[in-house]
Amino acid sequence: MKYDFDHETGRKGSDSYKWQKYGDDVIPLWVADMDFVSPQPVIDALRTRVDHGVFGYTRAPRDLTLIIQERLKRLYGWETREEDIVYLPGVVSGLNLAFQVFAGQQDAVLVQPPVYSHFMRDPLLRGRNVIDPPLIEKNDTYGIDFDAFEESITDRTKIFILCNPHNPVGRVFTREELESLAHICLRHNVLICSDEIHCDLVFPGFRHTPIATLGREVEERTVTLMAPSKTFNVPGLGCAFAIIRNEALRGMWVSGSQGLIPHVNIMGFTAALAAYRDGQEWLDQVISYLEGNRDFLMQYVREKLPGLRMKRMEATYLAWLDCRQSGIPGNPFDFFLREAKVAFNDGTEYGKGGEGFVRLNFACTRRRLAEVLDRMTQALQQIKV
Repeated sequence: MKYDFDHETGRKGSDSYKWQKYGDDVIPLWVADMDFVSPQPVIDALRTRVDHGVFGYTRAPRDLTLIIQERLKRLYGWETREEDIVYLPGVVSGLNLAFQVFAGQQDAVLVQPPVYSHFMRDPLLRGRNVIDPPLIEKNDTYGIDFDAFEESITDRTKIFILCNPHNPVGRVFTREELESLAHICLRHNVLICSDEIHCDLVFPGFRHTPIATLGREVEERTVTLMAPSKTFNVPGLGCAFAIIRNEALRGMWVSGSQGLIPHVNIMGFTAALAAYRDGQEWLDQVISYLEGNRDFLMQYVREKLPGLRMKRMEATYLAWLDCRQSGIPGNPFDFFLREAKVAFNDGTEYGKGGEGFVRLNFACTRRRLAEVLDRMTQALQQIKV
């Protein structure tokens, strides 16, 4: 079927966290969910499940596990076993479980800012330390300082949390970059926990490589986290999974989750199965629409917002906007919220290198995106008056 992503789906009054936080006069382009209706097969499957009328405890559908295995093999040549796939209600839950299970109090977690705020904040909440050698800016994108990365590792560094595709800078790391990271981690006996939740939202010309596919030795030292939530816009239904080849690590993971990490609910499993089985048509079309939004945004920034710079987008629908040369007094997040009535994510949430940036979620109709950009233009013009 043909999906209409230009259709405005009203989310006010729907208990949307994204749309309720800042009030009716603010257009929210921040938290990472889409303003698009989810794939029709997902809606149909959920309706059928609701019509059944019984919502008891459930187990993971074996069909879902088999579909995930087939998908990993088809997309990445990754051979997995059924027992390697462990379900959980969300990737953030998986990250926090990794901090708890694989690092002790005052052990260190290695991250690469600017990066998703849970990478920075949650280890500290669990009593772990954070080591944060930053990514380095390279023209319109970011790269890795491998010397700084390795030099930051100490004997208390237990886990490296990889974000690939990277949120918020939009990178899809190359195989060569991933190999360098993996070799460093192996040399220092640092476990890799790889958040790959955006792996399906990669733009044409780029290819995602799960770091665990680099070889058996790397796979044995890697926990990979994936989910259908960002891909098919079902984050509120709570279904994700970890891929853990190493039996000992998987045993620690399962034991550590007992009584703390809830099981995936029946609607989450229903949506995940329908999405992975029948949602590819929707996904192909949404990526095409997002690519159009990305290109529209880049052109608008280049031509009408000369004080801003947009980092190259290889994946995700989360643009990383550099406002440091805009003349904005103070924090650009505060400025745009106050003067333009638009809500982004504050770049300072993402650690080192986030100052002077905002993150813009362009998974919305093009009309709404244009309205936001026009509001930004008008607000910036007031600075020069």
